Amino acid sequence: VMMLDDAVVDAEIFGLRSSNCTYGHRFHAPGELPLANAGDYEQLLLSEGLVTASFEQRRNSIHRLVEQAALRLGGEARIDEALLDEVAALVEYPVVVCGEFDAGFLALPPEVLVTTMQENQKYFAVFDPDGGLLPHFVAIANIDSRKPEVVAAGNERVIRPRFADAEFFYSQDRKLGLDRMRDRLDSVVFQERLGSLGDKARRTGRLAVSIAAQLGVDARQVERAAELCKADLMSDMVGEFPKLQGIIGRYYAALQEEDEVVCDAIEQHYWPRYAGDRLPQGCVAQALALADRLDTLLGIFAIGQKPGGDKDPFALRREALAVLRIVGEHRLPLYL
Repeated sequence: VMMLDDAVVDAEIFGLRSSNCTYGHRFHAPGELPLANAGDYEQLLLSEGLVTASFEQRRNSIHRLVEQAALRLGGEARIDEALLDEVAALVEYPVVVCGEFDAGFLALPPEVLVTTMQENQKYFAVFDPDGGLLPHFVAIANIDSRKPEVVAAGNERVIRPRFADAEFFYSQDRKLGLDRMRDRLDSVVFQERLGSLGDKARRTGRLAVSIAAQLGVDARQVERAAELCKADLMSDMVGEFPKLQGIIGRYYAALQEEDEVVCDAIEQHYWPRYAGDRLPQGCVAQALALADRLDTLLGIFAIGQKPGGDKDPFALRREALAVLRIVGEHRLPLYL
C-alpha cells in the first residue's frame, strides 16, 4: 500500500505494484481490504482484518489480557518485559489461552519451571499472592478459536514433556552433586592462554580469600563458595538453561547442606547480571563477585585482548562497571 490521502502513489518496489489494497489476518480475514483513504489504514485493519497494526497497542493489550487471566486463575502474573516484547512481535490479533499442568512438577525449583515456560513455550507464569508458583500458565494465541478448550489442551500437552525433561535433569544432577561437577571444570577451556574453568575457579578462590581478609570475612566460607561457584556449569540443567547458572547452583548447594552463606554466594556472585540489576548482599558473595570479575579483567588484559571499539567478547566493560558498583555502592574498604 502506498497512498497519499485518497490517491494511490504509483510505484513498483521489489517487483510489486503499489495499490490501495491491504490484507488482514491470514485465517480470520484473508481477503483483500481496499482503502478509501490512507488515514483509514489502522482502523480498517483492526475492524475488518482483525490485525492490530501498532506494536505498542498489541503489547499493551497482551499485558492487560495476561493480568486479567492470572486474576481469573486466582493468582497474579509477573510479566517479563523481554517475553512481552517477543510475544507482541509474534501475533497480530492476541487472544488469551489459559492452561494448567501437573502440580507434582512444583517440586522442582520454580525458576526451572518459569524458564521452561518462558524460553521454550513463550508462556507467562502465574503466582499466588505469597509468591509461590501456581500450576497454571497463560499463553497468547494468534487465532480466536471456536474451540478454545482444544487449544488449551494442546498447549498443556506440549509443556508436559518439557517439564518431564527438566525433572530428569534435576534428578541426574542431584545424583552427581556439586563436588563431582566441580572436578569436571578442568575439562572445559575458559580461555586458551588462561587455562580451564577449573583453573579460573582456583584463581578466583585465592583472590577472594585475599579480598575477604580485607573485609573481615570468614576465609573458610569464601574458600568453599569459590570451590563450588562454577560447578553448576557442568550440570545438565545449566546445559539446557544457561540463564540458570548460579541459581541452580544455590539449590544444589542447599540440597547437600552447605552453609546458607555459601549457597547465597554461589548465586549472588553473578550479580549484577545487567545494568541496574541488584548487587550481591553478603560479604562472602561480594568478595567472590569481585574476585571472579577481577580475575577475568586482569587475565584478559594480561594476554593483550583488551576490548576494542566494536568488540568486547568477554564483556569486560560490564565486568568493570560491576566492580565499581559493588565497591562504591556498598562502600567497601578496598583499594583496587
